[in-house]
Amino acid sequence: MSLSSLDAMFKPNSVTVIGASNESGSVGNIVMRNLLGGKFLGPVMPISPGQDSVMGILSYKDVDTLPLTPDLGIICSEPNLIPDYIRGLGRRGVRSAVVLPPGWQKLLKKEKWALHQKMLDMARHYEMRLLGPSGLGLIVPGVGLNASLSATDALPGKIAFVSQSASLFTAVVDWARSSGIGFSHIISLGEGIDLEYGDLLDYLAADVNVRSILLYVDTVSNARDFISASRAAARNKPVLVIKPGRKLWCADCIAASSEKSLDEVYDEAFRRAGILRVFEIDSLFDAARTLVRAQPLLGDKLAILTNGGSIGVMAADSLLGGGGNLADFSEDTQKALSSLLGPNWCREGIVDMSFNASGDTYVDALKVIIKDKDVSAVLVMHVPFAGVSGEDVAEAVSKVLKKTKRTGLTCWLGFDIAEGAREIFAKHGIPTYETPDKAVGAFLYMMHHRRNQELLMEMPSSLPTDFLPNTEKAKAVIDAALDENRYELSADEAQIVLGAYGIPIVETRLAKSPDEARDAAVDLGGPVALKIVSPDIPQPFEVGGITLDIEDPATVDDIARSMISRVTKLRPDAGITGFLVQKMGRKPAARELLIRASVDPIFGPYVIFGQGGLAAAINRDKAVALPPLNMTLARDLIYRTRVSLFLAGRQDEPEADMDSISRAVIMVSQLISDIAQVTDVDINPILADHQGVTVLNARIKIARVDVEPQNRLAIRPYPRELEECAVLSNGQQVLLRPIKPEDEPAHYDFFTYLEPEDLRFRFFGIVRELSHREMARLTQIDYEREMAFIASATRDDGTPETLGVVRASLKPDINWAEFAIIIRSDQKGQRLGSILMDKMIRFLKDRGIATVTGQALVDNKGMQGLARKFGFKIIKDIDEDVVDMRLSLTDMETQHSLSG
Repeated sequence: MSLSSLDAMFKPNSVTVIGASNESGSVGNIVMRNLLGGKFLGPVMPISPGQDSVMGILSYKDVDTLPLTPDLGIICSEPNLIPDYIRGLGRRGVRSAVVLPPGWQKLLKKEKWALHQKMLDMARHYEMRLLGPSGLGLIVPGVGLNASLSATDALPGKIAFVSQSASLFTAVVDWARSSGIGFSHIISLGEGIDLEYGDLLDYLAADVNVRSILLYVDTVSNARDFISASRAAARNKPVLVIKPGRKLWCADCIAASSEKSLDEVYDEAFRRAGILRVFEIDSLFDAARTLVRAQPLLGDKLAILTNGGSIGVMAADSLLGGGGNLADFSEDTQKALSSLLGPNWCREGIVDMSFNASGDTYVDALKVIIKDKDVSAVLVMHVPFAGVSGEDVAEAVSKVLKKTKRTGLTCWLGFDIAEGAREIFAKHGIPTYETPDKAVGAFLYMMHHRRNQELLMEMPSSLPTDFLPNTEKAKAVIDAALDENRYELSADEAQIVLGAYGIPIVETRLAKSPDEARDAAVDLGGPVALKIVSPDIPQPFEVGGITLDIEDPATVDDIARSMISRVTKLRPDAGITGFLVQKMGRKPAARELLIRASVDPIFGPYVIFGQGGLAAAINRDKAVALPPLNMTLARDLIYRTRVSLFLAGRQDEPEADMDSISRAVIMVSQLISDIAQVTDVDINPILADHQGVTVLNARIKIARVDVEPQNRLAIRPYPRELEECAVLSNGQQVLLRPIKPEDEPAHYDFFTYLEPEDLRFRFFGIVRELSHREMARLTQIDYEREMAFIASATRDDGTPETLGVVRASLKPDINWAEFAIIIRSDQKGQRLGSILMDKMIRFLKDRGIATVTGQALVDNKGMQGLARKFGFKIIKDIDEDVVDMRLSLTDMETQHSLSG
């Protein structure tokens, strides 16, 4: 459904309240009181059949008797009446409604579900957007709209807050008002039967009055839409989130509920979406204001300038404990500071001045620090001293921080005595904090936000690039097991599947009896390991079910019989199905790791990496990533674990082969992404050293599913399957493919080949050059909601060059797209425009797009001619210097491919 109706919801000129009431404390009364008590200038029209007036305002019997059609309807009626009122509003032409029914929580789940369907069906019929039910409504201070059940109104500001929690909605409104924090929007999502996070993120990201977006998330229903919208919003403005349940929804809790996601999976989804997660309400607003006010962070090194050494050390402790780093001053910086402050100033990134340091001393030291290239940010701290004016120092520091590109944070200790200094920093737009912990916390939030922004650039391929798995071979093994109604692969089957994906596993045999185990050991050659196989014993070592380093294969049958006897005594209830005979993988200096993959009920496949072996259950050292992965993302996953420190090597041990470990992570990620029937992969341990990796044990669980593998992924991958070759009129071969982030350098080069006239036609004005930020927007796209195909050729020196590009922006309502196309000026006349346009139209038809639109300048005859060739209707407006181009793909016959 379209987002265009949301203006009517958030910027209404008139409002009607269905179920308005004079009864104090009722929903209809609270909503009326809030609407009339605010600064909303439009008419508020109550509908209450049994009352002539509500709160002194003429009341109407029904929607049909309203004197004008309102922009927004607020439904406060009994739940069973809601669908009829939606019908009445829709027939009248109302395009948005807030649903606040009293007694909703008392309904049974099946009653709610039935009403959900009726409300949605009616709303979709009339193209109406619904907020709620079961929420508290919305507040838009900028237009004076308080259509909520909140007891407190909100101050105007630039922060948008969207919450699934009704209780937090009211608490935040009250807390923020007392703290002087204002909002552009406060939205209570309720059960979100229509409007969800994705819709609201799209709307708020496009609103110039919103500078940052804050979310309270209990759960996400549409993972791909949420991540896609979040990525789009986070490119333009900070998006922050609070989500509860870090401790409550542990792995054991998740196992008991198929509807809950692991908190670690949510955490990774937020990271990949460019969202910064915080854990306290005040931190949420502190981080939001910091990210808006401060200069963009250039790295993760913080310098601390203070007139109190102990306070500086405390701040450094918080920094290092939070994963940050102190700046490492250069020799020139150290000499300059020693000359200025004497020999005793330096404490590893902390510049400790005397307690009576003046404003001039602060300025001189600060100027030295910000010149150091290793300094990403500087925290300026001040402890009150009777002989120095904290306000004078603040004014002097502000003048320096305003002019530097380095991030500057300040912390003036004290309460009333520091209030004047804080007002000075606020006036100059410089972030300031009351305590060292808050100041350092703000820096850490900025550091994590910067890293999350870098992850936005990573869009791995949907198909592997540096290895070619034998997917059909793996699927054949899995299908055969399912045909036998088995839902876990045997050891030898798991070995075949992992081998098909290039995952090196030590050679293993499955034996049903001690005699077969001996024969398998002879075949493998010693030494071997023997493990008992029982579906009732997940950890054989706990019952003596493993024997290692059996040198003589002929003794394996005797060892197997002894093992049966021992295990039977300890676990008489366990069924023994056989033995695993495995060639010993000797790696004396290897580290034990684990790689797991599973399927989250909301976010789909995910991968876990961490410490393996027996220590895995004790240390719980692991990190989570969402497929698809590339080498950068795989390394990021590895380095988020403590075991990565041991992989770096020591004096007596070489560094582990990080490329091999990263590739193993990618291969497992690819396996669970490619084959929907794979539900769990558990590789533990996997031995890693400087020579590579070897899997010692693996379990693979499977299930019957009817879903396309790619549709399970929360992040739409780079669609390598859309690549195809084409031939130009001059015989030159080009590759048509989706654009990628690494195309940015070639795109800069592409723009140098464009004549000024072509740039004017494309951008509707004079464009001299594009900044990195602007170019990043063109090359780092979200394939879920936009597409750009480039025609790429190869130069004589083997480097790629871009000859043309066609773009389409898929609107969030996903039924129409807007296109733009530009061809390199020296490539015209080679049918490249037709080839690219044909490629895009075929793609849009496959994505179910109904209408394609575009605009061109009136004098751009070439573009209009190309559009007519493909059946576009050209619509001219006498008063405008542009023409509209429109093509209906639903009426269009299948386009003949021109790309050869």
